Amino acid sequence: MDLVFKALADPSRRKLLDRLRARNGQTLSELGSGLDMTRQAVAKHLALLEAANLIATRKRGREKLHYLNPVPIQGIYERWIGKFERNRLRALSDLKKALEQGDD
Repeated sequence: MDLVFKALADPSRRKLLDRLRARNGQTLSELGSGLDMTRQAVAKHLALLEAANLIATRKRGREKLHYLNPVPIQGIYERWIGKFERNRLRALSDLKKALEQGDD
């Protein structure tokens, strides 16, 4: 989980993840196109994202395609966000029931 948070902390890595979310299966060159980063910097960011299991890669001939892996992000949601959302939804449901009972 620490690697995931470290990977997500950097805006450049989040931008790369956003690009994969928009279009999965991109090469290093495609992902770096139009960014103010060297090819080596993009490669380093991708390596860290891969180490955090946020992306998966597959070779296609001489190309290496990068794919978003949403599983670690889902784990963050379930552990850190989902619990708060459940309480909020329960509170809204309770409020709705109270308002409905008040109409009677």
